[in-house]
Amino acid sequence: MPLTATHAELDRETPFYQAVGHECDLFERAFRQRLPLLLKGPTGCGKTRFVSHMAARLGRPLFTVSCHDDLTAADLTGRFLLQGGETRWVDGPLTRAVREGGICYLDEVVEARKDVTVVLHPLTDDRRMLPLERTGEMLDAPDDFMLVVSYNPGYQHILKSLKPSTRQRFVAMSFNFPPPELERDIVARESGLARDKCAALVNLATRLREMKGQDLEEGVSTRLLVYCATLIASGMPILEATRATLVEPLTDDEDVQEGLLEAINATFG
Repeated sequence: MPLTATHAELDRETPFYQAVGHECDLFERAFRQRLPLLLKGPTGCGKTRFVSHMAARLGRPLFTVSCHDDLTAADLTGRFLLQGGETRWVDGPLTRAVREGGICYLDEVVEARKDVTVVLHPLTDDRRMLPLERTGEMLDAPDDFMLVVSYNPGYQHILKSLKPSTRQRFVAMSFNFPPPELERDIVARESGLARDKCAALVNLATRLREMKGQDLEEGVSTRLLVYCATLIASGMPILEATRATLVEPLTDDEDVQEGLLEAINATFG
């Protein structure tokens, strides 16, 4: 879909994303100038939705990879597989994005094995190429290819972090949870719950996020707020919905759970 599409077309075809600042402009400029992009921010603050939104706006196919400890370079580039009695090369998502001119998004890239970043290096400088040693190919990335990676700085430690030499290959932007008024509107739009009830949920989330680094490893995500509001809108009692979305996913510690429930009861009674 070209960027000249009407607002009605964008609303119908583009995943909803509520901009907080100038992130959409930066993403589009990075795409036009063939620059790789690094997104930093807590889990569930909207990074993945943002990338989906921008891929639709730019009219490019999106290849999303959720990185994990066992993800290898071959998982991204491709491998030979036995199909119908024959050995055939099958492209991985990164190779497909390069061949087709799409956006490849590596979510939580620091969770992947170290050999993954080595594969990314030639795509993140002026070479913009992807060497495929197994096939002997050297793919030049087209103008409409873009590499986007993300990670959560809150989970970084010495064994899982991006080297400075890798980080400096990317244009970067930080994400955080939206301001309360915007978060209320986002939760209301995504769940169908009344705005006043969404406002109470956002106020509760703000209180719970203050516990991050003390009793909680991570604060309540906007994603969990949407889940909670969706359950409430479906008719589930508020206390049951909040326990299922704002307590159980955050901790297994019974004492911490009791503290969260006290905060919920103080908010909703």
